[in-house]
Amino acid sequence: MKNVTLLLSDGTQFHGKSFGYEAPIAGEVVFNTAMMGYPESLTDPSYAGQLMVLTYPLVGNYGVPPFTFEENGLPTFMESDKIHASAIIVSDYCEEYSHWNATESLAAWLKREKVPGITGIDTRELTKVLRSHGVMMGKIIFDDEPNNIPEADYEGVNFVDRVSCKEVIRYNVGADKKVVLVDCGVKANIIRCLINRGVEVIRVPWDYDYTDMQFDGLFLANGPGDPDTCEKTVDILKRFMSTTTKPICGICMGNQLLAKAGGATIYKLKYGHRSHNQPVRMVGTDKCFITSQNHGYAVDSKTLGSDWEELFVNMNDGSNEGIRHKHNPWFSSQFHPEACSGPIDTEFIFDDFVNSL
Repeated sequence: MKNVTLLLSDGTQFHGKSFGYEAPIAGEVVFNTAMMGYPESLTDPSYAGQLMVLTYPLVGNYGVPPFTFEENGLPTFMESDKIHASAIIVSDYCEEYSHWNATESLAAWLKREKVPGITGIDTRELTKVLRSHGVMMGKIIFDDEPNNIPEADYEGVNFVDRVSCKEVIRYNVGADKKVVLVDCGVKANIIRCLINRGVEVIRVPWDYDYTDMQFDGLFLANGPGDPDTCEKTVDILKRFMSTTTKPICGICMGNQLLAKAGGATIYKLKYGHRSHNQPVRMVGTDKCFITSQNHGYAVDSKTLGSDWEELFVNMNDGSNEGIRHKHNPWFSSQFHPEACSGPIDTEFIFDDFVNSL
């Protein structure tokens, strides 16, 4: 294992060993407090351009499942067809793995997909730095190549355009109800949750004009980066909303895009929500849910139009976790109800959407 250094933009350094692909990389350093689920997290397109820190100390002990695909084209155990995170940073990488469904080690997978991995980092201290300062840019530098220092390609980059599909893809063709899914970086299990409820899913690129298509409902998917780079998506959504009352549902970035179309503004959270244990309350009730989340931006609920209201709020910091229209069947969640990996407390959101078609 080669010696590597994680250099943060404020000058802080952490030293560790490489266990993945041996190449320097730069990106936004974020932390995830989930205890498991690294195959799903690494393949989540919302991590594009980010160096993912896992706070749970032991990583790699259950290996990596096979990269197989179902008949509908969706990956069986992953959330997309490749790793999207730029790197993974852990405290203790377990070289020996054991799991009935594992086919290779995490290290072997990272090397095959050319993704760096660092172990031996004090991820507790690193997380405290990120919590105090906020997420910041970072560089992974190999100590034997001190002059090979990469530059980060993150601020202002439209990562949604990079990870979105490039053409229309259809699933469960022939079903009675049709849903257009705007792919901003959709996770496979979101599509699966819709298919399992008996609808045809028409997956379109993030900037695709669907306003003249024939369908029963619109679904706005998750995605990476800054939602303000998706003005094309918002403009198309505004035109759609001005001519119809067809059901609309959004998840994660979909919540932010729906809010922007409703007049709200978006701001960047200090260090984001990335975990399986975010407590969320349904507004107007005492119902609380434990949710899976992965986002660095949030809706400023004070800027919502008069026809909109909050649907969910985060019980840790009071930030917005979902909105709904007061008259039309339009609603969204900032968290991930498909929860792969994570709790499935809120899968009823898919039921509510499909039942409204």
